[in-house]
Amino acid sequence: MSRRYDSRTTIFSPEGRLYQVEYAMEAIGNAGSAIGILSKDGVVLVGEKKVTSKLLQTSSSTEKMYKIDDHVACAVAGIMSDANILINTARVQAQRYTYAYQEPMPVEQLVQSLCDTKQGYTQFGGLRPFGVSFLFAGWEKNFGFQLYMSDPSGNYGGWKAGAIAQNSQLQIESNFPIYPESFRFDSPSCLFKLSSHFSWLKLIISNHNPPLSFPDLGFLDTKVVLGQNYKPADNILLSCGGPQTSKDSDGRVWHSDVGSKFASSKGNTSTSPAATQDPAVPTVPYMNARVFHSPYTYSFPVASGWKFLRLYFYSASYNGLNASDALFSVTSPSYTLLRNFSVAQTTLALNYVYIVKEYCINVDGDTLNVTFTPSTNKSNAYAFVNGIEVVSMPDIYTETDGSTMMVGTNSPITVDNSTALETLYRLNVGGNDISPSQDTGLFRSWSDDVPYLFGAAFGVTEPADSSVKIRYPPGTPSYIAPLDVYSTARSMGPTPNITIQYNLTWVFSIDSGFSYIVRLHFCEGTSVINKVNQRVFDIFLNNQTAEPAADVIAIAQAEYGTSYTNGVAIHKDFAVFVPNGEPRQDLWLSLQPDKTMKPNYYDAILNGVEIFKISDANGNLAGTNPIPPPLQDNIDLALVRSHHATSKNHTGIIAGGVAGGIVVALVIGLFAFIVSRRRRQGKEPSSSEGPSGWLPLSLYGNSHSAASAKTNTTGSYASSLPSNLCRHFSFAEIKAATNNFDEALLLGVGGFGKVYKGEIDGGSTKVAIKRGNPLSEQGVHEFQTEIEMLSKLRHRHLVSLVGYCEENTEMILVYDYMAHGTLREHLYKTQKPPLPWKQRLEICIGAARGLHYLHTGAKHTIIHRDVKTTNILLDEKWVAKVSDFGLSKTGPTLDNTHVSTVVKGSFGYLDPEYFRRQQLTDKSDVYSFGVVLFEILCARPALNPTLAKEQVSLAEWAAHCYRKGNLDQIVDPYLKGKIAFECFKKFAETAMKCVADQGIERPSMGDVLWNLEFALQLQESAEESGKGFAGILNEEEPLCSDPKGKKDSDALPMYDGNTDSRSSGMSMSIGGRSLASEDSDGLTPSAVFSQIMNPKGR
Repeated sequence: MSRRYDSRTTIFSPEGRLYQVEYAMEAIGNAGSAIGILSKDGVVLVGEKKVTSKLLQTSSSTEKMYKIDDHVACAVAGIMSDANILINTARVQAQRYTYAYQEPMPVEQLVQSLCDTKQGYTQFGGLRPFGVSFLFAGWEKNFGFQLYMSDPSGNYGGWKAGAIAQNSQLQIESNFPIYPESFRFDSPSCLFKLSSHFSWLKLIISNHNPPLSFPDLGFLDTKVVLGQNYKPADNILLSCGGPQTSKDSDGRVWHSDVGSKFASSKGNTSTSPAATQDPAVPTVPYMNARVFHSPYTYSFPVASGWKFLRLYFYSASYNGLNASDALFSVTSPSYTLLRNFSVAQTTLALNYVYIVKEYCINVDGDTLNVTFTPSTNKSNAYAFVNGIEVVSMPDIYTETDGSTMMVGTNSPITVDNSTALETLYRLNVGGNDISPSQDTGLFRSWSDDVPYLFGAAFGVTEPADSSVKIRYPPGTPSYIAPLDVYSTARSMGPTPNITIQYNLTWVFSIDSGFSYIVRLHFCEGTSVINKVNQRVFDIFLNNQTAEPAADVIAIAQAEYGTSYTNGVAIHKDFAVFVPNGEPRQDLWLSLQPDKTMKPNYYDAILNGVEIFKISDANGNLAGTNPIPPPLQDNIDLALVRSHHATSKNHTGIIAGGVAGGIVVALVIGLFAFIVSRRRRQGKEPSSSEGPSGWLPLSLYGNSHSAASAKTNTTGSYASSLPSNLCRHFSFAEIKAATNNFDEALLLGVGGFGKVYKGEIDGGSTKVAIKRGNPLSEQGVHEFQTEIEMLSKLRHRHLVSLVGYCEENTEMILVYDYMAHGTLREHLYKTQKPPLPWKQRLEICIGAARGLHYLHTGAKHTIIHRDVKTTNILLDEKWVAKVSDFGLSKTGPTLDNTHVSTVVKGSFGYLDPEYFRRQQLTDKSDVYSFGVVLFEILCARPALNPTLAKEQVSLAEWAAHCYRKGNLDQIVDPYLKGKIAFECFKKFAETAMKCVADQGIERPSMGDVLWNLEFALQLQESAEESGKGFAGILNEEEPLCSDPKGKKDSDALPMYDGNTDSRSSGMSMSIGGRSLASEDSDGLTPSAVFSQIMNPKGR
């Protein structure tokens, strides 16, 4: 008759914490035994099975029972009798006992409870155990533990201690005296490193007499699997429409859905190869697809629990179908994953070649169904998919304990088994891409964070020191994120005067109307930061404080104890709600040094970011399709203006007259030509009833001829602009806001038309209202461009578009009101007081940030094309904002270096290379901005025809003076004695690099921004010290001259990330700290900025 004994034992996770594991053994003769490691859903991960007649069902509460690091469980089933127990074929004498431990329990307490004779006899019913075996991990060189033992009877035959590696070979064996009071392991020789970041130590205590030899002792532990990689129970890779088997670039094997048990659904479906293949698209799984013309369901038999569901899409023609007709929804019984999803539009808008959608779904039963349904809103709509992946995942993203708070409300958020998640971003911050096969068994992709960084403040990458071993603390499974994520980081750098001036910021595009989980990964991987309050920073999400005074080491110690210093991998979860508004919004993540705690380093650090969208109350995860960038310069304005055909040649004349060196006669001639041209246009008859020259925007872009279009220029019509771009005003609202365009409210007149001050929303909001002039050169195309560009851009240093009006042939734009007007109003020909130099620098930096965002921070590179001082506005706090995007153009893609287009811009600011080659690049904006810098410095117009010939063009005259070494002689007289000499040199050098004749010689806007910020630091340092102002506007120390009076144009190289300056020695002081370099104004990574580029400083 069989007997059953239920017992408990305690084993250690790799991190050293105790977890309670129950197992059951049933005596069925001596038939055999089985042991194994089980996942919490009861699936055997590793096991050996002898002649076993039955593997027991150990317990009904499997999920709670088998816990090791919340994901690995150990179960032992075998033969137990009064005489023996058979495990791993080793037979020893055994005593029956039942012993339970509370978790977690310190090692000292556990060992004392096991080895103290009084407790031991009590707990084990008077019978001493045959042995105690346990595992724990150690990383520190001074790691130690102590065993407390007491046995008055003195019957112990001896003690053995040893370390066992993964191959079960004894590494170190030590004998200890019989019956010691206690002993300690505190020597580095007791560290037993089994991998790069795990150290397992196995101590065996036995009172067996005679002492058991090592082979006899080895059986006392069931097999334990190191928890580095998760072993998914389900791992399905389905190539839709592909060959029977295929291997992707990551080495993973995909199986075709043709004839698959997963694709048993009946419906109107077919398979097809892609008609074309982009060079960047992997063949597997993207070169084949299954196409659906009716709802179609895949059914995946899986074990219950959480799953990663990944859907792979490549927009191409399949079976001759139009890629833009692919519009469909994807559902899984309780969840809507995609609704009216367009792969073509999404790839175009996001500039992706292919798309992977990843979801986290909990499966209650034993089947995961995924249904594809073509849209009913579009004729000829169809659905398709290239690949489907289903992978079991541990429960690592749910939030049920109330520890994750909604930022801004401080209320907890719950993400339980009824919730689905969509993975939006997963970044290895400061590191390289991590492919699925390099992940921890979950086959996640980790991307480089650089494309999401905002502004020029990229900080520095900070790899972990080789002397610091990365470790996962108790309760944190090693598959939470790969070791590579915690081994690399991005920080702000060790120079406090610079780090406190900016935030380290990432920007992510997300859907509105959803809540999000933002998981941040941290690890202090440098040896110099190993104590609390050395690096403390604030974490902001969408300009709200998510966590003040974050200290990675303090967080680890508060959670796991004071023994944890650097090298500890931790993560923090935050929740953010994004209310309804524009369909797509930006989520801002920023880190800023916390000065209030007075840490050793004013710095911040981040290792990884994961962002998940949370399904709403209806189980919906579907957002809207992103809006592609506007197509520009694709409409011939001859179709819009009846008189334009007669002036085509004039456009060429105007463009041909613009050159880098503009002489007085040419400028006067051009101005006269423009005036006469506009007069002729005004005299030409128009058959339109409305103002001549413009048609309603609803007709713009349609294939109407000019004649047919004119018949519809009055009356009501539907706007062609998407209604969700920005607010649409009626003409009556505009008239009310401006008091019927009262000239007393006139703010100015520009190329587009007049600008009025106005009030909307009952007078609660002040706005600037720009009313287009029908005779202006800037017409309907510029109007639409301004709306489509600016309505999708949100940045502190870009003017905000509130809305527009296009009724009755009117074209009106409504902006935020800028209290201090244009920058030019404060430079010359004005009664306003001159701006201080430091304020001018701050305005330059703000404008540079706005332009840098256009070039690198938006989804698509945007080239402004009309950078000038009248297009830089100042709000009530003197914050600079770039405005007027009517001439802006989407920049080149990665495959192109430029955009070929008709030359447009403003005289005096126009890039000469752009004019010559008609090839537009972001360096054209850099040239214009260089002119702006000189205009700010010299307080004179970019073009002044009243001056001598060589002085007409500010850019050329300033460059001439710079090369002669007397640029300081043409500086705004108000600034005499107020600019620090080193600041002046850096500013002048930056402006000169911007106006280089060839674009390749000009810096990027990011480099310009860095140098302007550094110039500001130099100015502030000089003001603090009261030194360094000699030489400006004085003849004693001319700028940029050597003893012979000759200027070496390469002596002051621009900071471009790869130059190195070595010139005459000098030093400067910033914030009281001396920064020695051989040429401080040659701002290079190897010189002054080495402190920022290198996390270890100089």
